[in-house]
Amino acid sequence: MAILERGELELYYEVRGTGPRLLFFNGSGSTIETSGLLIDILARDFTVAVADQRGLGRTGLARNVTPNMADYAADGLAMLDALGWPRALVVGLSFGGMVAQEFAVTYSERVEKLVLLCTSAGGDGGSSYPLHTLNDMSSDERAKVRLTILDTRFTPEWLAEHPENQFLADMAAASGATTKSLEVMTGEAYQLEARRQHDVWDRLENISAPTFIAAGEFDGTAPMANSEALASRIVASTLHRYLGGHAFLAQDGRALPEILTFLKGE
Repeated sequence: MAILERGELELYYEVRGTGPRLLFFNGSGSTIETSGLLIDILARDFTVAVADQRGLGRTGLARNVTPNMADYAADGLAMLDALGWPRALVVGLSFGGMVAQEFAVTYSERVEKLVLLCTSAGGDGGSSYPLHTLNDMSSDERAKVRLTILDTRFTPEWLAEHPENQFLADMAAASGATTKSLEVMTGEAYQLEARRQHDVWDRLENISAPTFIAAGEFDGTAPMANSEALASRIVASTLHRYLGGHAFLAQDGRALPEILTFLKGE
């Protein structure tokens, strides 16, 4: 664990595991702690560098700075530079996939391989669900939408017939009911604004690294069409479809092994 000074920003990051170097970008509202299970799985085979993004976990906020996607990508670059890593495997999940795209189109020479999970290019490549609109909904409507953007099949009737997915529905409900500090709410609001403005569609051809694009067939947050668009624009990419929604990593047992095989070059 370490603190990286970036002007007024104190970026908290950790390095876990041993093996090839891997830079991981987390999803919306997530922290090293809340994503610990996935990070530890990656750390079985790789040396994983991951930061708490601005305002979340143990990373603070820089005063009078509203970060955009380029700033989040530059945080990743600063981490690689601090570690002395000239290049790394890069994995981005959801919002982190947007950051990873920005990183890869801007710093393409630093990317060995790229994994984009349940994410979108923005612009003409399609945008993910506008999460910033949830705050304008009633609590009942917001709870319903949270379920359907997690997995478009998630109705009370479908979940009753597929109880193995209920834990994901419960997690979605719990995340919407959590009491948060002002700093965390600000950090999440910054992510939502960067996400709203995200558009790398016209720069995706800058990505030359072998790229694994993965999406869930029933993802209501980053629809399959958005991953299809990414695959059409990134030259050395392959698209992988999984049975699940935005949380397909937990729903389809094929996903993680195939991602790891790609990263390891097997």
